[in-house]
Amino acid sequence: MMIKSLDYFSALVQQDDSIPLFEAALAIAQDVDPQLDLAASQAELDILAAKLQRRLPSDASHVQKLRMLNHFFYHELGFAGNVNDYYDPDNSYLHRVITTRRGIPISLAVIYMEMAQQIGLDVKGISFPGHFLMKLSVQSGDIILDPFNGLSLSREELEERLEPYFAQQDYPGDIPLATYLQEAQPREILVRMLRNLKALFVEQPYWERVLGVQQRLVILLPHEITERRDRGLAYANLECPQAALQDLEAYLAARPHAADAEALRSKLPELRKACRKLN
Repeated sequence: MMIKSLDYFSALVQQDDSIPLFEAALAIAQDVDPQLDLAASQAELDILAAKLQRRLPSDASHVQKLRMLNHFFYHELGFAGNVNDYYDPDNSYLHRVITTRRGIPISLAVIYMEMAQQIGLDVKGISFPGHFLMKLSVQSGDIILDPFNGLSLSREELEERLEPYFAQQDYPGDIPLATYLQEAQPREILVRMLRNLKALFVEQPYWERVLGVQQRLVILLPHEITERRDRGLAYANLECPQAALQDLEAYLAARPHAADAEALRSKLPELRKACRKLN
């Protein structure tokens, strides 16, 4: 089932300009629920969006639609950030977020954006540091929304949220705010969702789950050799020496002078020995 679900995911994310974000994000949950009925979860959301659509006046402006979607999503349906258990992996699996109405910013955003799309609102994701955001472009400018609660954020609030990151080398303070508010592409959103899960599972560590996440990251980022390295390490921890050897050798061939190259090279003899035992 794992191979089939990976083939399906791979087919969904082939072309950058036609990735069905909600469907691909939903498919991530097949790692934990192989029997997951993706069509049923999609239908559940379609029914909710259709219910909202029937309430909208035919001449509703984008801002009116946004207000009604916000009220419906956060107040009637009760979607909200899971502040009591923020690091629960279930917060990243869309079918569970739809059921519990609790998630993290990025999972709530993917569900919200799907509903928005269905009522004619082109809400986009923003891969903002530390907290995923959304935006809707209207005539007067961009409305920036917090997926946790649907509140719109002012320039001052956004700058305040960035301040802790300016102290870090990766976030120089002289970059204009608009740079941080660019639309996130579906592939980027899926990678961020998976890396959230990866961080949780590596910490436990739960190598079977790490491997599931890594398989999808390698599919999404085929040219990013560090993802193959991390998949190789997951394989090694799961005692799959042949697969581990393939990935780690590929990484070392591409990055022979990487900071971790020597440490990884030292693992190879043991993996080769384990492979010979299998044969």
